[in-house]
Amino acid sequence: MADKFDYIIVGAGSAGCVLANRLSEDGRYSVALLEAGGSDKSIFIQMPTALSYPMNTARYNWQFHSEPEPHLDNRVLDCPRGKVLGGSSSINGMVYVRGHACDFDQWEAEGAEGWNYQNCLPYFRRAEQWKDGADDYRGGDGPLATCAGNDMRLNPLYQAFIDAGEQAGYPTTEDYNGQQQEGFGTMHMTVKDGVRWSTANAYLRPALSRPNLTLISQVLCRRILLEDGRAVGIEYERNGKVSQLKANQEVILAAGAIGSPQLLQLSGIGPAEVLQQAGVELKHELPGVGENLQDHLEVYFQYHCSQPITLNSKLDPISKGLIGTRWLLFKDGLGATNHFESCAFIRSRAGLKWPDIQYHFLPAAMRYDGGKAIPGHGFQVHVGPNKPKSRGYVRITSADPAGKPSIRFNYLQDEQDRIDWRACIRLTREILQQPAMASYRGDEIQPGMAVQSDEQIDAWVRANVESAYHPSCTCKIGADDDPMAVLDADCRVRGVNALRVVDSSVFPTITNGNLNAPTIMVAERAADLILGKPALPAANVPVWIHPEYQTTQR
Repeated sequence: MADKFDYIIVGAGSAGCVLANRLSEDGRYSVALLEAGGSDKSIFIQMPTALSYPMNTARYNWQFHSEPEPHLDNRVLDCPRGKVLGGSSSINGMVYVRGHACDFDQWEAEGAEGWNYQNCLPYFRRAEQWKDGADDYRGGDGPLATCAGNDMRLNPLYQAFIDAGEQAGYPTTEDYNGQQQEGFGTMHMTVKDGVRWSTANAYLRPALSRPNLTLISQVLCRRILLEDGRAVGIEYERNGKVSQLKANQEVILAAGAIGSPQLLQLSGIGPAEVLQQAGVELKHELPGVGENLQDHLEVYFQYHCSQPITLNSKLDPISKGLIGTRWLLFKDGLGATNHFESCAFIRSRAGLKWPDIQYHFLPAAMRYDGGKAIPGHGFQVHVGPNKPKSRGYVRITSADPAGKPSIRFNYLQDEQDRIDWRACIRLTREILQQPAMASYRGDEIQPGMAVQSDEQIDAWVRANVESAYHPSCTCKIGADDDPMAVLDADCRVRGVNALRVVDSSVFPTITNGNLNAPTIMVAERAADLILGKPALPAANVPVWIHPEYQTTQR
């Protein structure tokens, strides 16, 4: 194997697989892709309904955890990150949400010049192969297959949830990834012909036959090699042997919102005090590395179901065996979906220009990882505010590259976040009490109707809220005069030549939705920036904003 490549990419995840494909596409450049994990060919990764298995398997998951969270009764929360080809796109829930157009305009307003919605939309479209074909918003021939799930008719609860939203006075939307995010409608997923369509399947596998792309898996990246203020390579360990790869052009970190700031800090790039305490020599002070950490929280709002129609009846070994067998034979049925077939995006209060609360509806009552299913039948929504004010950090605590960093999200530190949660619980209860749900709705399991006051809601949320597994923003793009900006608008690390970061850590602020889609978009756009290609022509499409958002909540 060569020890010198034009480009070295660290991390074969949601962004890294995109970069590996695009940078090797024309054959001009040699590309090395380094990945800590191994093969993604397990049936439990490829079968959509089995999503809880890879998410909870050490072989595929870094198994990070937060520090005790001071505003969540000092609870320690899981922070799973993919350690496998495809990264977190191989262990996630396969939900495809781009975010609201205003999220990207917010990025630009906060210093990420050029990252507004009309500039980003062409890259969403380039990435995508939407099942209904291309239009002004959706892509038709990209690598990433997206669809509207399995079949809404499989369970009447999906439509009942949408009808309940309409009865509560909210709009419906034909395509929340198109002109109008706000409202109730069908949910989209990264599934193709019944198979999880991770970035490993969509981008990496088609590119691996190219002679100019080299994949090196099951490696631990120890540090970035720096010479005279320039990144010249990567030092990594494989099977106990330490080796070095050199880069002719650039080193690109795509190790995610935890891994990228961790590797920068291990290499001496980051906040001086953090590095000093960890025993790492400071090479370049950059105070924003690892700061600005943001995530989404959610709760499971659960009801008993009065009709025996939910997935709670499919959890026994015989039912699972039948579902798995059908999927193996035909790639359809209940094995071919993540079961999030309907959803909603609403605003928590008047005066908000775009939604800040997201719903995933599930015709079952159980944990996201498949555990703690209730006896009998039930349904739930996964719900939470998506635009938190609280900020956390990722910080190494030693110079050991195999050590896990200290992660603190500071969930609910900001009072506005607590106010938003109170609104979220009350609005959700109102929606689920609508007539459309009446023939299915039993008693409220949780929070439970006794949870009513601000104090009761606050206490229940502190005790029950969980991460939606969307860490981001720890190496943010920002303006030249922002001391906490790690990257410039071209994703280049400030003050270090030939070094970029391309993954969800580059977001200035978290988007309103799941993060896989915007991470892929960032990598598509960054590939053009890295190669010096002209940007795709900006879109010029309308975006629906509630005409009375300043004075009404719905």
